[in-house]
Amino acid sequence: MFLSQENPLKLSLYFRSLAVGSKTGYKLFTLSAVDNLVKIYENESEDICLVERLFNSSLVAVVSLSSPRKLKVCHFKKGTEICNYSYSNTILAIKLNRKRLVVCLEDSLYVHNIQDMRVLHNIRDTPANPMGLCTLCNGESSYLAYPGSSTIGEVQVFDALNLSAKIMIPAHESPLAAMAFNYTGQQLATASERGTVIRVFNVADGSRLWEFRRGVKRCVAISSLAFSPDAMFLCCSSNTETVHVFRLDQPDSPGQSQQNLPQPAETGAGWMEYLSMAVSKSANLLPARMTDVFSQGRAFATAHLPFQGVRSVCCVVSIQKVPRLLVASADGYLYVYEINTAEGGDCVLLRQHKLDGKETEGCPPKAPSGDVVDKPSSSLAMPKPEDSDKLREMKFATELPPEGPLQLDDDSEFPPVTQKTE
Repeated sequence: MFLSQENPLKLSLYFRSLAVGSKTGYKLFTLSAVDNLVKIYENESEDICLVERLFNSSLVAVVSLSSPRKLKVCHFKKGTEICNYSYSNTILAIKLNRKRLVVCLEDSLYVHNIQDMRVLHNIRDTPANPMGLCTLCNGESSYLAYPGSSTIGEVQVFDALNLSAKIMIPAHESPLAAMAFNYTGQQLATASERGTVIRVFNVADGSRLWEFRRGVKRCVAISSLAFSPDAMFLCCSSNTETVHVFRLDQPDSPGQSQQNLPQPAETGAGWMEYLSMAVSKSANLLPARMTDVFSQGRAFATAHLPFQGVRSVCCVVSIQKVPRLLVASADGYLYVYEINTAEGGDCVLLRQHKLDGKETEGCPPKAPSGDVVDKPSSSLAMPKPEDSDKLREMKFATELPPEGPLQLDDDSEFPPVTQKTE
């Protein structure tokens, strides 16, 4: 999400961690309970157009509006800058996990080793990507997805851990607008510029697992897709007043016959869902386009926002072991909704939090065409002895979580990194 006069705040929402950038600096929040949004850090030194926090650690990557080609990596608890990099053009997006940091420019991507910030790989001459659309898996696989075409909705999946291309997925006929991995990186959700259909793919072989219809009456600009931690739900926000939550049940078995089709009373489904199932079993009797429309899943739950035309980010997260839908809007509010995980339907607004921030103006200007360099410059390109303190800070700030499966609703799994004792 980028700054504009209509969208004054830059938002980054990862589960219960929220980063807010504005013309006056950036703030970091954590949501420990529905009614308890805590501001854990505030920096008012410069105008921020991009801010990304590494989970709940002390590592933050920022880009300022006044220097849109420079990335700064900071240890916010210490208030120190670990390192900075300069690039050939405006930085449009930053993605990071515990192994990799990815910087997205309009025509290239840089993959860094997050432990020492060395450039490991440069993906050059990518299709024009003026919105900086890309997504990085948060799990061990470190898959990176970005548009494989500027005219159709192809997705290129890149293995950022082994530095090799993995698969190209033909996702949509129209150019891509949003993408998201589930936590493990096994599934990838996509939406196109038309915004009517959401698709979920198996990253291993590119097969389509689910297809959902967000709406049929109008095309929208989808701004956010996010899986729940357990990959049971997928939420989607756009420039409309409605946020959709889709339930990811097991894909239909190809061998299931129409005779075994469950009745509405047996499944608890409505007649629209029953009709969709019936049509999917009689696909050869209807035109292909009609079959596609009826066989697409509908939203399991919806949340209605008090505004439209404002970009937002959303996620489904467990708060005190209860699933909640969070929506952060670029006009400075965080909304917390209750989700009925058994029946779906309309989500109930539980709490609205005001994010203290002032409006920012304009987008980061692009670099002049004559001011282009071949690769980023940094004092950390090749670690030197005098950089040892910085490298220790980077290692400390990116402290790994404990081994074993992650319980994302347990605060102890991603504790904020504490400062070293001298």
